[in-house]
Amino acid sequence: MTLTPGPSQSRLDPEPIPRRDFLGLASLWTAASALLFAFVGAMRLPKAAVLPSPSKKFRVTLPDTLAPGEAFVPSGRSVAVFRDGEGVYAISTVCTHLGCIVKPTTAGFECPCHGSRFNADGSVAKGPAPRALNWLQVTGKGGNLLVDAGTSVNQGSKVKV
Repeated sequence: MTLTPGPSQSRLDPEPIPRRDFLGLASLWTAASALLFAFVGAMRLPKAAVLPSPSKKFRVTLPDTLAPGEAFVPSGRSVAVFRDGEGVYAISTVCTHLGCIVKPTTAGFECPCHGSRFNADGSVAKGPAPRALNWLQVTGKGGNLLVDAGTSVNQGSKVKV
């Protein structure tokens, strides 16, 4: 049995890459791609990843048609503002159980998440909420009021208008 020599290699065929050179090139490309991804990640850092929240203090102008004891909820805010014969007051609409936004009703407030109910003054009528809704600081005169959603006041604190 005679072996025939394989096809002769042409001078135009590329030289095979030695294994050591291939591994070296693969590690360089891996390092370069890791640096590229790190650079892209670092370029995202200057842009804030969270949305800015609105200011805790905001101005409210109550409508003239607001009936005494009726809730006025400014758009985009979790506060209910009321007017009665004694003055103006604001109650937070954030449930004290798990932070859901309660809905004003004719009898007070109702939490859609876990069924807590609150009286019109924010006190707990039915659990699981552990405590009453927070009353918020209201300042100002006339129809131009400033509500501070970051400052709680004693229940029953009202501003004369």
